[in-house]
Amino acid sequence: MTIERLMEVLPDSYSAVDRELIQRAYRFADAAHQGQKRASGQPYISHCLAVAEILSELKIPPTVVVAGLLHDTVEDTDVTLEDIKNEFGEEVARLVDGVTKLSNLPRVSRGERPNGHGEEADEDDLYPPEEEDARKRALAQETLRKTFLAMGEDIRVVLIKLADRLHNMRTLGFMPENKRKRIAQ
Repeated sequence: MTIERLMEVLPDSYSAVDRELIQRAYRFADAAHQGQKRASGQPYISHCLAVAEILSELKIPPTVVVAGLLHDTVEDTDVTLEDIKNEFGEEVARLVDGVTKLSNLPRVSRGERPNGHGEEADEDDLYPPEEEDARKRALAQETLRKTFLAMGEDIRVVLIKLADRLHNMRTLGFMPENKRKRIAQ
């Protein structure tokens, strides 16, 4: 995925100003993610572009595509929400903040504590089997509750997060099999 490809697939209804805003967001995200790589070895910006492409296919407003390009900058770089607000306005900053908050939901399929070797522990290492099922159900319920709350505040945040997760699922092939299964769950 390239910025040129994204520009080609943007809806025809986007104005020249909208397209410039998207290109500016791309340059901002590209600079912020400079040096970061995906598990595939591709530059991290390729993920941001793929999320923006998924969103543009939905023919949603350009501010959502901009937020899709920027969705991981606050969480994964030195960029702050204030930086986003100053560069792209309050609306884009609110969307990025909402996606960041959704990203911090409990992970239903992962252990919450390290196993002592700098890795996440398998669930089996943390809880007895009877407690594990109850813990997973409670985390799943909490995740759904927070997702529904976010939908009530701004459905666009959930659309960005779903586009993010969809691209992550599409690129699981670069992960070890045990991680692919865990993430897919």
